Amino acid sequence: MEILHVTQRPDWEAAQVAGTYRWSTKGRTFEDVGFIHASSRAQLPAVASAVFADGDEELCVLLLETDTIIAAGTEVRYEDGGNGELYPHIYGPIDPAWVVDVVPAHIGPDGTFAFGRPR
Repeated sequence: MEILHVTQRPDWEAAQVAGTYRWSTKGRTFEDVGFIHASSRAQLPAVASAVFADGDEELCVLLLETDTIIAAGTEVRYEDGGNGELYPHIYGPIDPAWVVDVVPAHIGPDGTFAFGRPR
């Protein structure tokens, strides 16, 4: 199953050099939170808008497959995000080799999430 994680592009680029991605959400690491936040494609716009609406960071979306993560020995749990909706949580740092694709994204001037670079 596909899950997605939205992040700041510089954080993803640094993870590729380091060999591991450890950001759970904006400003908080896996060590801070205990898991890495992810979402379904349907959940992503609301999550990204809520987390990144106050900034103008260059964003990207990491596309991952749960089967790959689980096969590597890392647990993925679907847990209540506080609103009764279940969100995928990755219980370990992300190995860049697990990332199927990286898609540019941004928050528009109206505060909404969109795939692609701003125009």
